[in-house]
Amino acid sequence: MLRQPCVAGRFYDSDPDKLNAVVDGCLALGEGQREKPTILAMVPHAGYVFSGGVCGKTLAQADLAPTVLLLGPNHTGFGSPFSLWPEGSWAIPGTEVAVDAELTSALIEATPAITGDTMAHVREHSLEVVLPFLARLNPSVTIAPMAISASVYEDLEEVGKSIAAVIKALGRPVSIVVSSDMSHYISGDEAKRLDSLALEPAVNLDPKGMFNAVRSHEITMCGVRPMAVGLTAALELGASHGELVAYANSGDASGDYEQVVGYAGVLVE
Repeated sequence: MLRQPCVAGRFYDSDPDKLNAVVDGCLALGEGQREKPTILAMVPHAGYVFSGGVCGKTLAQADLAPTVLLLGPNHTGFGSPFSLWPEGSWAIPGTEVAVDAELTSALIEATPAITGDTMAHVREHSLEVVLPFLARLNPSVTIAPMAISASVYEDLEEVGKSIAAVIKALGRPVSIVVSSDMSHYISGDEAKRLDSLALEPAVNLDPKGMFNAVRSHEITMCGVRPMAVGLTAALELGASHGELVAYANSGDASGDYEQVVGYAGVLVE
């Protein structure tokens, strides 16, 4: 089962050589890999001209496991609340990234909330945009891609705990990479102010505090649901430290700071 890219040539270059050159340039913004293994990283998923720098700087400093559980928002509304692509591979220009069927099978068996479902992913860009970075960092990386649309916090928390239990039982390391943009289509100053209200509890490893901040302040953080799942799992896996590695907005590339999208890079160890 091969998942074809849906935003190649739009969000990023469809020519493999040009794509790799851009990804390498974004990764070069990192300040060296951390000494501690990365339990979770959060990176944005816009066009590379806007968010590639934040994504590259963050992932270049991460010490990711050979297998990555990808958690992203479901922008399309298709599929089930926790849609996991079960097997096969995902194509990106120049290569394919294999799905870790052992991990996906274990996740589907662990809880009825997670279902093997490809419909949510066919036209969803949030995880695809991160893949060229992961493949460039480790050409042998395997993935378990999940699109999340569930909106009840207790359901997100339950799945996060289930994910952690599966990873513990798997017997080999797995890192979690969450795909999320921050505030959408407000001024740069307002985006920074609102985004800080969500990022502070996220960095302090408080998934419920982050979720409640996004809801109460109406912050348009599209990946708040997968981040709540990811942070819950990370805490169960022993996370003790979070850090905001990078923050920017689309105005830094376009020059328009009246209507921006915010981008954040977070690492959890």
